[in-house]
Amino acid sequence: MSLLLQRVRKVVADVFDVPLERVGPKTSKDDVEAWDSVNVVHLIMALEAEFAVAFSDDDTADLLSVELIVALLEEKGAA
Repeated sequence: MSLLLQRVRKVVADVFDVPLERVGPKTSKDDVEAWDSVNVVHLIMALEAEFAVAFSDDDTADLLSVELIVALLEEKGAA
């Protein structure tokens, strides 16, 4: 498991208040009850702080799963 994936899993678990072991690459908004529009704002802020990146409005529409978040962060050069 990559370090980037591990860090994203931790952020997702913290923001949505779920156990880390429940968060994997395939974890998505369909799997986490707290993954709603309000908490996505918290997720965006947490990811921007953790990875020193900025998300555009278009980017935020892609924050639908851990795997998509990792891919987007990779595109932005996060490591």
